[in-house]
Amino acid sequence: MAVTLTVNGRRHEVAATPETPLLYILRNDLELNAAKFGCGLAQCGACTVLIDGKAVRSCVTPALAVVDTKITTLEGLGSARHPHPLQEAFIQEQAAQCGYCIAGMLMSAKALLEEVARPTETQIRQALVGNLCRCGTHNRIVRAIQRAAREMSP
Repeated sequence: MAVTLTVNGRRHEVAATPETPLLYILRNDLELNAAKFGCGLAQCGACTVLIDGKAVRSCVTPALAVVDTKITTLEGLGSARHPHPLQEAFIQEQAAQCGYCIAGMLMSAKALLEEVARPTETQIRQALVGNLCRCGTHNRIVRAIQRAAREMSP
């Protein structure tokens, strides 16, 4: 069966069953590798992408559920030449260590900033509660999101 998905503004027709997890399609078929396989149970947040602007765990999201939606991965946020303000803030605050969780953190942060232009520290921490990180850069991550919020707000 073919599934048609819109990812980062481009339509893709992929041979997949309706129940194939979106993460597998992103990584294996579309070669978009920012979203990571962490737990496979939607508990770690490493696979977070945006579906119509909302943070969603792609490891448990079947392909059929995201047909006719707008899917955004970290690759669609910005580029090395033109990073999104969130990406730039993460660099400036040195918010990443190993980098495994960072794509999910960035996508969860992006969803938050779409809803709340100037979130409080509590709102930021609440938005990231489902994104696990073992490196211990949580305070830097919060500062990076606060920095991006300042830079993105008029």
